[in-house]
Formats: sequence, C-alpha cells, structure tokens
Amino acid sequence: MRVRTSLPAAAIATLVSTLAVAPAQSAEIEFWHAMSNRLNELLDEQVAKFNASQDEHTVVATNKGNYSETLNAGIAAFRAGEQPAILQVFEVGTATMMNAAGAINPVYELMENTGADFDPSIYLEAVTGYYTTTDGEMLSLPYNSSTPVLYINNEALEEAGIDADLPTTWADVDAILTALKDAGHECPMTTAWQSWIHLENFSAYHNVPFATQANGFGGLDTELAFNGEAQIKHIDTMGAWAQDGKFSYSGRRNEGGSRFHSGECALFTESSAGYAGVKANAEFDFSIAALPYYDDVEGAPQNTIIGGASLWVMEGKSEDEYLAVAAFLNFLSTPDIQAQWHQDTGYLPITMEAYELTRREGFYDANPGTDIAIIQMTGKAPTDDSKGLRLGNFDQIRGIIDEELEAVWAGDKSAEEALGSAVERGNELLRRFERAAGN
Repeated sequence: MRVRTSLPAAAIATLVSTLAVAPAQSAEIEFWHAMSNRLNELLDEQVAKFNASQDEHTVVATNKGNYSETLNAGIAAFRAGEQPAILQVFEVGTATMMNAAGAINPVYELMENTGADFDPSIYLEAVTGYYTTTDGEMLSLPYNSSTPVLYINNEALEEAGIDADLPTTWADVDAILTALKDAGHECPMTTAWQSWIHLENFSAYHNVPFATQANGFGGLDTELAFNGEAQIKHIDTMGAWAQDGKFSYSGRRNEGGSRFHSGECALFTESSAGYAGVKANAEFDFSIAALPYYDDVEGAPQNTIIGGASLWVMEGKSEDEYLAVAAFLNFLSTPDIQAQWHQDTGYLPITMEAYELTRREGFYDANPGTDIAIIQMTGKAPTDDSKGLRLGNFDQIRGIIDEELEAVWAGDKSAEEALGSAVERGNELLRRFERAAGN
C-alpha cells in the first residue's frame, strides 16, 4: 500500500536550487552502480527526478554488474584515467577505498570545497558510522543501507498447523522448523548472504567480536575472531538443521529469494531490502520479524550492522563536475527522496527526518514490520563489536567463509573446524592487505 506522493517537479526544482551556493556551469557526471532489476528501476527514477529538477547538471547512471564487478570496474577505470564521478561500493569495500591513495575525494571535503549546504548531524549515526573517519568525518555518502531480518510465509505456517507468535530467539525458530518438517514441508528455512547474516551480523547482534581492533576500525593489524563460542554454537545448530532437512542452502548471494517468493521455503533470513522483491513477487501473506538471537548470550540482542553500499566521489574531476556531484548527493539526502527510497525498497532511511516523515504518513502502520530494521539498528548505541566491519580484502575473505560454511552444510566439517580454518585463511589475506597498505 502506498501512502505517499512525490514532490511536484517545481517543488523539487526549488529545493535543489538551494543545495549549492557556488555558481556552476553545465556539467554531466557519470554514476556507476550495482543495482539490478527493480532496484535499478527505482535508482533510474531518482536520477530522472534530479535531472528534471534543474537545468545545470545531468547525471548518467550506468549499471556495472554486481557489487564486486562494479568495484573492480571502478578501480580499473581509475588506473586508466577514465573513472566516473561517483562509484557505488558495497560496505565490504570500504577499507579498500579508504586506502586507495589519490583515488577518492572524501564527501566532507567535497561539500566544504564546493560550498554546499551540508549538515552531517542529520544522518543516522548507526548508518554513517560505517563510512566515517574516527573523527566522525564522512568519507562516502550512505546510499542503500540495509540490515538482515526474518521473512515468514504465514500461509505455510497455517497449513502446517502452527499457531505461534513471531519468533524472537533461535530456539523459537527451531520449534517452528521442526513443526514444518513434521508437517512435510520440504524447505522449512533458507537464507541469503550467509556470511553477512549468520556471522557478521550474528556477531554484532550478540556483541561478540568478529575481529580484533574493534572489528578493524582500530587499525590494520586486526585478526579475525569469528570462531568464538557463540558463533560456533550457531553454525553448529544450522549445520544440524541442514542434516535434518530443516535448513536448505540456496547459494552464496540471494539465490534463496526466488525460493521464498514462490512459497517453496517458509522462513527466509534476508536483507531488509528484500522487502521490495517479497512484496512484488510473493502471492501469500507474509510477516517480517527481527533477526533471532540466543537469549543465553550476555548482552544479546545488541544491534545489527548494515549491508548495502555507499557512494564514493572519485578524484580527477573538474570544479563544475564536483558542484554537480554535491548537488546530487544533497538531493538524495532530502527527506522526500529518502522516504520514498526507504518505502519502495526496504533500505534504511539515512536521515532521521526521512524516518519521521515515513512514520507520520502512516507507512509503518499500513505495512507492519517495515520499521523493524530501523528499530533493530538504532535500539542500542553501537559498541566496538557492533559498529560495523572495516577489513581489508574482505570480499575475498567472504569467499573463504562461504566455502567453509558450505562444508558444514554438507556435513563434511564441524562448525569448529570450518570457522577455525576460515579465520586462519582469512588472516593471511589481512596480513597481505596490511603489507600493501604499508607501502
């Protein structure tokens, strides 16, 4: 149900005209991104609105593949002197971008140098903390930020004779999965993004370290630590579910989405941004629950961390191009644009004003569960173990984690063996990144 409307074009034009105080010549800027399918359509709508709202600047948005492919395309383009003005980079690429000497123009410097009206205090700390310096200066603009939640096919539970409240703990989930299996359901649960949800966010939500040095925020000499007692317990539990037919592995990315949308799988741990796909494709009544936790782990639940991506401004552009970039980034931060993006996609609003606008318009009342991601992220002040992750070579480390988790689901390794191996192998990549950054 849609309860909001877009600002008229004239109103947007008036708004955007105030975003940069310095005069500008006409500029066309390139924006490379990784959004696909419905998200690509919604991104294109944003760009079209900005282009129509003023006659000074033009943004040209181009999809460059998935997140890894987009980051690699941006790096290759910079080396060739053909980089875009704006590059969308997923959160695990943050350390790579921070250490790319001479490649980026930090957002806080861009806004200051262009004279743009920029107030960093309007952004949600739980979102921006991932993309700021230790002094709180914004390096990149959060664009699509999400956090994991649990989607539930209510009709599947009803058909299995399950009458239960929304689960809050993994013990609650286990009881539901057992009942589904006993009722003959062939896929009680699947997941997307297994490392991000079941290790990275699991660790933050239980306030246990994923890595030392405040998960990498404290320095490059960090070591992985996700083979602790709590993580081993959870992966061991999921491994047992896999062997019992209560958890069905779908793949490393979001291959499980189609299985949940079709009704094949009853429970689905996925990004809050999966809301757009579930709402568009599921032909059944569904609920959204917070990510479950173990209530015997002290401090749980803490807060989850974000996934998604931010927008990095690349070096090597003209003054007029940077004026265009500043205007576009400010446009994306306006309450109406942010609220619509949040409501359409399930991504978090990056400002409190956009969240309050969505609440006042009744969106959360009309779409129960769509505020869970925000509550889950902001209910508690982040700790060193729940602020986020800033690790070098993290995309490759995730590949190692995926490989080791697959061995657990197949019954080839215990959780302790797999996580110990992933930590050992991942630490080798961290040392390689540290050496490269030191040069």
